[in-house]
Amino acid sequence: QVQLVESGGGLVQAGGSLSLSCAVSGRTASRYSMGWFRQVPGKAREFVASCNWNGENTLYADSVKGRFTISRDLAKNTAYLQMTSLKPEDTAVYYCAVEVSDTGSYYANLYDYWGQGAQVTVSS
Repeated sequence: QVQLVESGGGLVQAGGSLSLSCAVSGRTASRYSMGWFRQVPGKAREFVASCNWNGENTLYADSVKGRFTISRDLAKNTAYLQMTSLKPEDTAVYYCAVEVSDTGSYYANLYDYWGQGAQVTVSS
């Protein structure tokens, strides 16, 4: 059983910053990618960022490139998403996910395990 527990998020004004954490526990592969996705009601889940097992290879959606940073702490089995220069259109529920195949994909359906989601609200 693999569990992902997210923390962070909340309410911030436009231009502000927030951080999300995702702690992974349970029987996981020794190497796996981490991804962050977001979703607003009525829309499909959207890719935000991903990184490979050691965090050296990262991928970002164009909409967040230069503003968001994904990282991970292998010792803590935790991934992070640092969000800066936030915009109202960044408002969504953010999900972290584990991809056992370790390709760092932007396809949500390739991810095997998901967190419960964390609300991020950016006011204008």
